[in-house]
Order: sequence, then structure tokens, then C-alpha cells
Amino acid sequence: MKHAVVMLMLLALPVRAQEAPAPAPPPSGSVQEGVDLLERGMRSILDGLVTEMQPAIDGMGRALTGMRPLADQLFTLIDNIGNYEAPVMLENGDILIRRKPAAPAPQPAPRPAPLKEGEVDL
Repeated sequence: MKHAVVMLMLLALPVRAQEAPAPAPPPSGSVQEGVDLLERGMRSILDGLVTEMQPAIDGMGRALTGMRPLADQLFTLIDNIGNYEAPVMLENGDILIRRKPAAPAPQPAPRPAPLKEGEVDL
């Protein structure tokens, strides 16, 4: 779940649509000139990073969109995370997540509508 949250945060990052017009160059040899060079260098590095990362971010967005129905089913089954004990790993590698004895009974998941003739479940 943490990965999904991180991916959503990455998708929410702002992306600059246009370059701002370059300011007039300061007098040669000034401190401001050095600061401007650093700023332009950092801006160039960050723009390159955003350009390189954009396909990966787009792919994560498509993957998250495809996972949405499965996540909805999972959250319907889990109902409230407070109703479960901490996970326990068995010697064979299985992970058990037990429901607390005092937790209310889970509600059954809604059944999907039956398919009409000729429809295919994807």
C-alpha cells in the first residue's frame, strides 16, 4: 500500500508547461552571475530528470488505474485494518494476518452482476 501512495504522490508532482523567458544577463564577473549559472544548471538537471521520469510516471499511472478494481475488492474484504492482528510469518514463509476475536463479523463482498449472453469477463 505504501508503494501505491508513493506512486500517487509522484503522479501529483507539478510539471512545468513552458520555459520562462530568460532574464537579462547581469554584469560580467558579478556574484549574481554565478548564482544565475547555478540556478540554470539546477533547472536543466531537474528538467532532464522530469523528462526521463515522465514515461515511468505515465506507466505507473496506467498500472494503478488497472489495479483499481482489485484494490476495491481487497478493501471490501478487509473492511477495517484495526480489526486485524499484526502479521506473523511461519517457518515455511507463509504470512498469517489473523482477525481479532472481538472484531465484528466481516460483511460479504457484493456479487458482480451476471454476464449477459456474448459478454466476456475481463
